[in-house]
Amino acid sequence: MAKAKSKNSDKTSPKTTNVDGGKEIKNGTALQVSSTVELFDLQDFDKETLLEWYQVQHLARRLDEKAANYLKMAKGWSYHAPFAGHDGIQLALGKVFRGGKDYLFPYYRDMLTSIAAGVTVEEIIANGLSKDADVAGGGRHMSNHFAKISINLENSSSCTGNHCQQAAGTARAIKKYAGDEVVYCSTGDSTTSEGYYYESVNGADREKLPLVFVIQNNKYGISVPLSEQTTNPIVAENFSGFTNLKIFYCDGRNPMDSFKVMEQARDYALSGMGPAMVHADCDRIGSHSNSDNQELYREKSDIEEMKHRDPLPRMRASLIAAGMATDEQLATIEEANKVAIFAAADAVEPLPDPDPSTYSQFVIPEPVVGLDNQSEFSWTPPADAPLVTFREGINGALIEEFRRNPNTFLFGQDVASHKKQGIFNVCKGLLDEFGNDRVFNAPIAEDYIVGTANGMTRYREDIRVVVEGAEFADYFWPAMEQLIECTHDYWRTRGQFSPAMVIRLASGGYIQGGLYHSQNLEGTFTTLPGLRVVIPAFADDAVGLMRNAIRSRGTTMYLEPKFLYNYRPTSTPMPPEDYIIPFGRAKVRRSGKNVTIVSYGTAVHWSLQAAELLQQEGISVAVIDLRSLAPWDKEMVFEHVKQTSRVVVAHEDKVIGGFGGEVASCINEELFRYLDAPVARVGSKFTPVGFAKSLEKATLLSVEDIVLAVRKTMSF
Repeated sequence: MAKAKSKNSDKTSPKTTNVDGGKEIKNGTALQVSSTVELFDLQDFDKETLLEWYQVQHLARRLDEKAANYLKMAKGWSYHAPFAGHDGIQLALGKVFRGGKDYLFPYYRDMLTSIAAGVTVEEIIANGLSKDADVAGGGRHMSNHFAKISINLENSSSCTGNHCQQAAGTARAIKKYAGDEVVYCSTGDSTTSEGYYYESVNGADREKLPLVFVIQNNKYGISVPLSEQTTNPIVAENFSGFTNLKIFYCDGRNPMDSFKVMEQARDYALSGMGPAMVHADCDRIGSHSNSDNQELYREKSDIEEMKHRDPLPRMRASLIAAGMATDEQLATIEEANKVAIFAAADAVEPLPDPDPSTYSQFVIPEPVVGLDNQSEFSWTPPADAPLVTFREGINGALIEEFRRNPNTFLFGQDVASHKKQGIFNVCKGLLDEFGNDRVFNAPIAEDYIVGTANGMTRYREDIRVVVEGAEFADYFWPAMEQLIECTHDYWRTRGQFSPAMVIRLASGGYIQGGLYHSQNLEGTFTTLPGLRVVIPAFADDAVGLMRNAIRSRGTTMYLEPKFLYNYRPTSTPMPPEDYIIPFGRAKVRRSGKNVTIVSYGTAVHWSLQAAELLQQEGISVAVIDLRSLAPWDKEMVFEHVKQTSRVVVAHEDKVIGGFGGEVASCINEELFRYLDAPVARVGSKFTPVGFAKSLEKATLLSVEDIVLAVRKTMSF
């Protein structure tokens, strides 16, 4: 019998016995075949357990065939990835998982894993047919993407293997709260080629997380053979240099070998010594999916050879050979499975599809403070109240929120170095007061920062995570893959999960930063449904928006114009504790009659300066500070446009592709009859920002640019 091997042991195949008279199972009927099958060693497993395992294995295989039939009949299951040949590891993974306690992040081929873990046949079919009753997300996600969040079987994306980041984050939370749960992350072999998979293993190893990575190696990524993915056919060996990671190997076709190894991996993960990795050698007996034909790239002899290793007839023959069951007893189990599948299909097929009118539901959770709240307008600071800068306001808000909720965390690059505590001092003092358990550094791996923040918030409802997504906004691009996950988690799960996280980014220029230190990213962020985007321009707004962002579920991009950190005109008194600004509420910074400037961030201050200059020319300028871009305050903007009939949208970002285009388009579309001039947009030039001061000045938005834009609008 195969034993679990250490990462330095050889990986020879387990010895088995060849016998004649194996059974091939088709459509619930046992057929005698002349070929031989290799028997599994059933030693150390009792009859009751093995018969139950066979029942689950056979049930899942028949259901897998049912899925293919639904496709042929054009009834649904438009994406189907068969699991045949992965039976052993999937059965073992589902059985070692403790539903409602542990966390399991499956991938799209994990049908047997899901059934063994506790997903019912009805729930599998409802998912496959994209029914409203689908527990994974009510038909909002692709078929064959199984989940049941009520038992911690997580809803994973179609982006191959990116759930490994979230799994690491959940495992981190378990460790911080001294829990005894285990996180399981299941993937195929090709996932290990992804950079974010390496980041996850690296982070889990460094943090010694209770995480088990399961690699189901079937040697193909769709049509790409493993040899074109990596030079090492045993892909787990690529990770053998990690100090705390322990690698185990098993025959992924063999349920008994797989289960023993999964138990060893689980025990190691629970030991606190580090994460485990299980490399399961599997066959992909079928094509990658219904849209693939493996006969176009695999030799027929290779496919036939795999079929002789098929785990289902081998399990059947092994039970009979060991005297644990007769052919008639197994046939009874198989018939019962057939009946159960037909009954489930009859129950699920008539169920309603998702109501198309619900597509707009669960885009983003309701914030703690919504637009109906008026508290921000009720505060009048004392005349002698001390002022705080923009940077001090953010810092003060973070400290207050950390005191208010002990389940609030901050991590990122350079945020927890003993004396440094952030390259702009925004985080200064948090490490000293709250300790390294709640404020800690992250590796230079932006995707890992965002993905693990997402995972941490899965562990407890009251966990709130604030991250510096990158030291400068320009370096955030590697994290876009995980940001996309955050934006549709709530929608994809139909409201069952939404990360509670704030992503802070130091944004923009005017500091002679040059390339990678001067960009504005809000034009990209605002195109993503399910994401809040805020850009304060004054200290009190920074405080009020931060409070709402941290306390609310959902993901908020909190952009901090770095030029404003210590810019004195941003300074205000520190607002009281109940001062929270609703998302989507703008503020009038200056009243005017002739033209309205709509702005945000640093450009608000340039707009106010421009308005002063234009006043001397007899042009009365209103300045509106949006503060929040997603959502944004159409009502206030439209009200002022109707009054002035002229509008200029000014922002630091490039005009082409900038958020001003959205504002201008909405005004043109809905208020055209009120306009006396075209909506003007003004921003930075469509070129990278140079490092030399002269190049930066020529590129970025200036007060003079705004003045010229207003003059042109007034002269129309």
